[in-house]
Amino acid sequence: MSHFISLKYFSSKEIEELVNLASRIKSKPSDFKNSLTGKSVGLLFEKSSLRTKTAFYIGALQLGAQAIYYAPEEVKLGEREEICDVSRSLSAYLDLVVLRTFAHERILEFAKFSSVPIVNGLSDFLHPSQALADILTIQDLKGDIKKQKIVYSGDGNNVCHSLIYACAILGANLTLAIPEGYLPASQVLDEAGSYCKISGGEIKIAGSIEEAGRGADVLYTDVWTSMGKESEKDERKKVFKNFQIDDKILAQAKSGCIVMHCLPAHRGEEITASVVEGKNSVVFLQAENRLHAAKAILNYILKK
Repeated sequence: MSHFISLKYFSSKEIEELVNLASRIKSKPSDFKNSLTGKSVGLLFEKSSLRTKTAFYIGALQLGAQAIYYAPEEVKLGEREEICDVSRSLSAYLDLVVLRTFAHERILEFAKFSSVPIVNGLSDFLHPSQALADILTIQDLKGDIKKQKIVYSGDGNNVCHSLIYACAILGANLTLAIPEGYLPASQVLDEAGSYCKISGGEIKIAGSIEEAGRGADVLYTDVWTSMGKESEKDERKKVFKNFQIDDKILAQAKSGCIVMHCLPAHRGEEITASVVEGKNSVVFLQAENRLHAAKAILNYILKK
């Protein structure tokens, strides 16, 4: 049985297979419309969601599977029922569970007691399905990811962690413009360093977005305040104010640079409205690719 909890458990070959599968599903969706007929997929979400919920729910249906969604107030993991009991119960009904939660440990515990595959739909530590869609987007628009200068500006959060793993394993060059005190987890950076020794990739940390953004092929950002961190919002605005992607930063990048954001975006904070709506923005193509990546994950895991 194969879970999809973190990209670090996948080789570069396996990640490339997933991305290529997503690309094939995107170009010829009719070839896969019955690939998961007879399968049942459950979406158990403790956090609100727009793209992840839609991508996996509609994705399952488009592959021929049945889908059921559990909203945050329905199950209440660890409150109404122990995680181990919910996991074992759903294993009897479903072929796969997509779990979106707060603490990453909850996904690990759920997977421990599950007899069916678990897909990480987001935790406070990782967001691997987002990173897969990001790699698909870069590959579609820019070609070989190893030849791109990818720059991420903002918080060293779950999206950042998964992007680091993806780039390190695939051999890409990723520069992080992140203020002190908000850097990615040292565990992730240490593991990425080991992967880079094998792949030839490089993960660098820059002191400013101005320094990092020069000559960039890809500029990527995310919200400064993730779900669960709302009490830090005012302080984070002060700390991150000089890490915004605006027209000035975009002008320092390569002329064909693409701008990415995993959404939702707080226009005027981490990115300006003019950049989101500008000709370099691929934000909504990136959002569309969440569907194709989700379908690839479901197909890959359940077929395997």
